[in-house]
Amino acid sequence: MATRYESWMRQARRDLEYAEKSLEQGYYEWACFAAHQSAEKAVQAVFFRLNAAAWGHSISALLQQLPASWKAAPHLVDAARELDGHYIPLRYPNAYPEGAPYEYYTRGTAERAIGHTRDILAFCERLLAGYPGSEEASAQGGQAAGESPPGD
Repeated sequence: MATRYESWMRQARRDLEYAEKSLEQGYYEWACFAAHQSAEKAVQAVFFRLNAAAWGHSISALLQQLPASWKAAPHLVDAARELDGHYIPLRYPNAYPEGAPYEYYTRGTAERAIGHTRDILAFCERLLAGYPGSEEASAQGGQAAGESPPGD
């Protein structure tokens, strides 16, 4: 029987698949929302694994609440902040001065959101694979071996 954290990770992966399908079909706002949901569920899975409470929908805040030994690298927190911006505005027309929310989302925005989500899922999967110590995952700070953070 799967544990709760495994269920959350499975759903996170499925939400990412939905984001990718939405991107392919040109539903860029929904790709961004599903990307947010995927990353949020992956971080929530880590909290479930730790038997810790995690409240809210801000991925950046959740990442910053992880134990110090599992701290996310600054570039992951920045990526999460960008994803946080896709939680509410894309669902409500009154979030913009005019037009429908979908008119403000582009393929590039959706691709970037999905990329951030892949990075956050990979980070969470490394943490979960190394539980309880995960020295390797925290030493990598959310980066795969040999990767440099964006901008380096």
